Parts: sequence; C-alpha cells; structure tokens
Amino acid sequence: MHGSSPAAWTGVIMCLVGITIGGVALIPDPNWILFTIGTVIALAAGVVGYAMAAAGYGADRADH
Repeated sequence: MHGSSPAAWTGVIMCLVGITIGGVALIPDPNWILFTIGTVIALAAGVVGYAMAAAGYGADRADH
C-alpha cells in the first residue's frame, strides 16, 4: 500500500516533530535558534525518508 512503510512513517513523524518545535519556538517571543532547529529537522525528514527508501525500507511499487 502506498506510504505504509517505515521510511514514510519516519519521514512524516520527523516532519511533524520539526514543525511542532518550530511552531512552539515562535510563541510568545520568537526563539530563532529553536525555530532553526525545528526547520532543519523538518527539512531533514525528506532526506531521511528518501535514504531509508533507497535502503529498502520504502513501499514496493506496483507494476502497472
């Protein structure tokens, strides 16, 4: 099934954690260091998900 793989779950969870950290860092006064850390985590989620998929942890593609 599309997206039901360890690579997809890891990427989505990392992205959610990064966005949450970045969002909380902006309340009530912006903490730009913590915001940057959240942004880096969210952007790294795509790289980690792609690397895991390339390592064989992604969903198998259906032949059409």
